[in-house]
Amino acid sequence: MELVKTTGKFYDIQGFSVHDGPGIRLTLFMKGCPLRCPWCHSPESQAFETELNWMEIKCMGVEACGNCIEACPQGAITYGKKKVRAATQEEITLIHVDRDKCNNCGVCETVCTPKALYLCGKDHTVEEIMDRVRRDVPFFKTSGGGVTLSGGECLSQPAFLTEVLKRCKEEGIHTAVDTTGFARWESFEKILPYTDLFLYDLKNMDSEKHRKVVGVPNEVILENARKIAKAGGKFQIRIPVIPRFNDTTEDFQAYGEFIKSLGSAVEVVQLLPYHSMGTVKWERLQRDAPVLEALPPSEEKMERLKDQLVEMGLPVIIH
Repeated sequence: MELVKTTGKFYDIQGFSVHDGPGIRLTLFMKGCPLRCPWCHSPESQAFETELNWMEIKCMGVEACGNCIEACPQGAITYGKKKVRAATQEEITLIHVDRDKCNNCGVCETVCTPKALYLCGKDHTVEEIMDRVRRDVPFFKTSGGGVTLSGGECLSQPAFLTEVLKRCKEEGIHTAVDTTGFARWESFEKILPYTDLFLYDLKNMDSEKHRKVVGVPNEVILENARKIAKAGGKFQIRIPVIPRFNDTTEDFQAYGEFIKSLGSAVEVVQLLPYHSMGTVKWERLQRDAPVLEALPPSEEKMERLKDQLVEMGLPVIIH
């Protein structure tokens, strides 16, 4: 089968994006990630397979609907907890999805009247993606924008990613890759000729702490960054500022020293303050996973951390 006929799996496609690289962009969010960050604002991106989501706020309750319970061929959907609807003060019974039984077949999605149940993860061919890309070319041209491949970890689907980037470059479209850095160097090497900019996450400079919290060590991430810089790649380094994980003066001293070692490859360092807006998405997956809930860092703290890196000679913005 030809590569252009194979598919990549995406959990979202977002037009008119202004936070994922220069100008107005089309951001393509690919599914699957080897990291397990407890603050992840898109937990639906982590699994490599298409999976069922349930949006509690949309559920009418089994008294008014309940179609999914009878329709599920696996018997994975049953009566769940009670809830009082704020608007009407009536008590309703929500559903519960047994994730051990659910095989993400999607039958329940087809009978869910309020669309509270939905499958996350859709396969697209390269041609389908390029057709979508071309619709936004006028925005790219007027704003200096382009296409950003993100995730999850888009390098977990390397062949498909490479082909999309190659096709974009053939059509004169600026490309960016938003990555955790945790991938085989061979995959990075293949996309280097077709990638104008890497949006590169650095979560913690201490490898053991990195492993304990997000599930993987950081040596591969740091080494890939060094190799990209040596090969002439360009970076926007992204640091998610997470309370009690990487927000100390010592943490940022280590960040600064490493980023400076990458030299002129680094165009800007972006500090991304933790926020809790993704917490509700974990509930949609009903997944038994550690989820960070903390107060976002103050503006004063963010400015102090920014100033620390600026004093080390780095270009820094708070995103």
